[in-house]
Amino acid sequence: MKLKPTLLFASLTASCLLITACGDKAPTSDKGATKSSSVKSANKIADVVIVNGVEPESLDPQKASDIPSFSIHRQMFLGLTASDKEGKTVPAMATEWESTDDKVWVFKLRNDVKWSDGSPVTAHDFVFALQRLTDPKTASPYGTYLVDAKVVNAQAISEGKAQPSTLGVKALDDYTLEITTTDPVPYLADLMLLPVTFATPKQAIEQHGNKWTDAANIVVNGAYKLHDWQVNGHIILKRNKSYFDDANTKINSVAFLPVTAQAAMSRYKAGEVDFSGVPAEMFKDLKAELPDEVVVTPTLCTSYLEYNTKKAPLDDVRVRKALSMALDRDLITKEVLGRGEESSYQLTPHYTQGMSQVLPDWASLPMQERAKMANDLLAQAGYSQQNPAKVEILYSTSEGGKRLTSAISSLYKQYLPNAQISVINQEWKMFLDARHQGNFQISFPSWCADYNEPSTFLNLMRTGSSNNTSFYSNPEYDRLMNSTLSVGATDESRRQAYVEAERLLQKDAAIMPLFTGVSPSLIKTYLKGISPNDPLKNWYIKDWQIAE
Repeated sequence: MKLKPTLLFASLTASCLLITACGDKAPTSDKGATKSSSVKSANKIADVVIVNGVEPESLDPQKASDIPSFSIHRQMFLGLTASDKEGKTVPAMATEWESTDDKVWVFKLRNDVKWSDGSPVTAHDFVFALQRLTDPKTASPYGTYLVDAKVVNAQAISEGKAQPSTLGVKALDDYTLEITTTDPVPYLADLMLLPVTFATPKQAIEQHGNKWTDAANIVVNGAYKLHDWQVNGHIILKRNKSYFDDANTKINSVAFLPVTAQAAMSRYKAGEVDFSGVPAEMFKDLKAELPDEVVVTPTLCTSYLEYNTKKAPLDDVRVRKALSMALDRDLITKEVLGRGEESSYQLTPHYTQGMSQVLPDWASLPMQERAKMANDLLAQAGYSQQNPAKVEILYSTSEGGKRLTSAISSLYKQYLPNAQISVINQEWKMFLDARHQGNFQISFPSWCADYNEPSTFLNLMRTGSSNNTSFYSNPEYDRLMNSTLSVGATDESRRQAYVEAERLLQKDAAIMPLFTGVSPSLIKTYLKGISPNDPLKNWYIKDWQIAE
């Protein structure tokens, strides 16, 4: 996940957005419980209560792009594949899959799965969902996902030049699905981890339209079903008795709260919340107070400043390079955050499978020297202290976002007098919309892996990608990414192409990577079954249990 892939704004005061908005999965300890851990309030609204950070963008799998949504989708819907506790791709709705050439993939499906309305889940439901995902009428934020996956006709369909029915996905029979790509895609099964590819119920969507996700109308095939949604209050899921493996589900109900970890701290300590993020400003104190409950794990997530390359002054590469050079990432990770985040100059975390570390030449220079180079670039672009480059940074409303962007603004005042930086904030859904509409100069998002392979990050910057909200375009970059899926491509040739793609992003200053994320989580010690080893953080509540 993914945003990922997950997409998110890394609200670093509330790591709920590195729980939910990054799909976080943190371990619980088997050590003795603290006093706080033993508390189970009678006021809990569900068996398990999770801080989800913000309202989900949508409970419709094909209409969301954020981890708060994906975290809920994974509980209610089934994909062809899932990830295990080590982050490896394993069967879900598909029992097995094969391809002789990495272009024609055949998935064999379970025949014992039913929708909650009693109808069987078949290969036709996946055909419907994948066609719907790619259909421009759906307006999915992930509308080009199958374009990047090289599925036959996905490009033409997404551009409105072909009918969705021509997509290279078909049901060979009720329980056999075939997906055909134009080029070899060796990780196609991994791509199916993302909830946007999950089966959705045609019958409910056609009957209820956009209201099919209302509690009264929703039809699901996963372990849980929507019971109640109070906007800005909670989302409660209850066990789906029609789920094929319901006998092994231990948790009867789960609530997702659209609040920050900071706002939830008193409820966590009172035993009303079981799973939350850790406010940055409280991290050290909570680590000392609740050592068995604060757990920090790395994630496949990168936080970055996103340039709108179509809007002045960010349409000038010299301005973009100056901004990137003049920001002290180490000060941010060590002094402002201080939880183990790693400074980064590349979009793809270097520990992603098939990736290497890529640094620009200037990264090792002292900050004073970098600052001089940056101000010289701004001067070349026509800016000075008397005529500064005026830039506005947009972030999603949160105390953590305010804290980080304030720190960034202060650092620019120190090192970049030829620029004038201001910050503004918007609520989550407005923030997402502003980015997709291009109504910003610089935004502050994060991107989390949808699968453990560099393309989950680097496809973001392809020309025309529906998630390319920096509007970056470089034919050489597109060529490099296309080469990774060409006939004869090897693991090593793909790695080299990914490295060159990262170098090109640095040369063009397409975005400004800041740091790779970590997942500081607060989890009650009685909540068991949560693994620390999945770098995608694709947790499934059906695997959890409450210890007595």
